[in-house]
Amino acid sequence: MKTFVVGSTGFLGYFTVRELLARGHSVRSLALRPAPPQLDFPPEVELSLGDLSATPDEALREMLQGIEGLVFAAGMDDRVVPKAPAYPKFYAANVASTRRLIRLGKEAGIRKAVVFSSYFVTCHRRWSEMRLAEHHPYIRSRVEQIREALEEAGDQMAVSFLMLPYIFGSLPGMIPLWKPLIGYLNSRLPWVFYPAGGSAMVTADEVGRAAARALEAGRSGVEWQIASDNLAWTDFLGRLGAMLGKPKPVLTLPKWLLKTAMAGVELGYRLKGKQSGLSMVPFVDLQTRDAFLDTHSSRQELGYEKGDLDKALAETVRACLSSSS
Repeated sequence: MKTFVVGSTGFLGYFTVRELLARGHSVRSLALRPAPPQLDFPPEVELSLGDLSATPDEALREMLQGIEGLVFAAGMDDRVVPKAPAYPKFYAANVASTRRLIRLGKEAGIRKAVVFSSYFVTCHRRWSEMRLAEHHPYIRSRVEQIREALEEAGDQMAVSFLMLPYIFGSLPGMIPLWKPLIGYLNSRLPWVFYPAGGSAMVTADEVGRAAARALEAGRSGVEWQIASDNLAWTDFLGRLGAMLGKPKPVLTLPKWLLKTAMAGVELGYRLKGKQSGLSMVPFVDLQTRDAFLDTHSSRQELGYEKGDLDKALAETVRACLSSSS
């Protein structure tokens, strides 16, 4: 199958490209930035550099000629804190870009697509009383991304979605997003303060395997839950502490204290004219729950290998420490 991957030089895009090639598919791609020079990016990939939103329709139509499957591994993630109001920025990056790619893909006769989404949408559907899409611009954009992608695809394209939790692993030349947490755990503090609750977690290579299999399956409207393990925060921090050689007691912070601290963070954003994709105070209610995923049906139907989370955590720790030296 000839595939087109948006975001191929990014963390997850790279693992997806490698898996597609390993499974005998060819890859054409569009990426915002070149791969780091330390990264062994596959030379057989037809790589174009540019911003999807700034690429004219005609140029995209040319790129999509002869393509049979799409992977959207791009967009704006929840860590971004844009100028207020935040939602139009998240909408443009996550919703409008996906819908446009699907529209042009349909015109080119493409019948399969996989879109990288967030497990926060799964949480939104599971705990409707929390009104997550109402409180959080980022989560709202991911909910709308799915709705508008399926609306645009209609019965002409089978679009499925990977519901991705926190991701671990490393790539040469890329600094992991977990560096601040590793620095906190590696400090001289005798204790670690963290919320109660827990989360699903996944390795980057498992995401690549799941993406390739989901594209081959060509199922429409499926929200594939992808995770290597579900861990309590205490277990997660304990594993990282052991890998650092600095195991420490984890003291659980009460929700009222967390919300007070997060109110200060939100105030700082407002004073700068910014708005977070995740509203920090109501996000405490989600962070202190067990945001776990049930991956049984995804693995059974797609048949991909589970990632080794401990190995990925160790890679993350090493990459964070080496970037500090």
